[in-house]
Amino acid sequence: QVQLVESGGGSVQAGESQRLSCAASGDPYSTNAMGWFRQAPGKEREGVAAIYTAGGITYYADSVKGRFTISRDNAKNMVYLQMNSLNAEDTAMYYCAATPGKIDHVRWLNEDTWWFWGQGTQVTVSS
Repeated sequence: QVQLVESGGGSVQAGESQRLSCAASGDPYSTNAMGWFRQAPGKEREGVAAIYTAGGITYYADSVKGRFTISRDNAKNMVYLQMNSLNAEDTAMYYCAATPGKIDHVRWLNEDTWWFWGQGTQVTVSS
């Protein structure tokens, strides 16, 4: 079992940066891959970024490529999402996710791939 706790959300102005953190506790073997999803009001939850422990392979949604960076600290069992050049379309509840399984460029986008979810942290970008 794994518990995920997100932090770092809040309100920012368009063009600013923000960093989200996710602390994982419990079975470290269950966080083989970690990721970030988001859900805006009235929209379905979508994948933002993911990172695979093996080799540090990363995946990004097209909408955030070049602006967001996912990273992890394996020693601390933390994952981060650095978000730059934020815009109003980035406003959403951001969720951390983890899985003991493997991910690839297709699987990471499927919510069923992820076994564990955090409660979410709200990011609001004002234009």
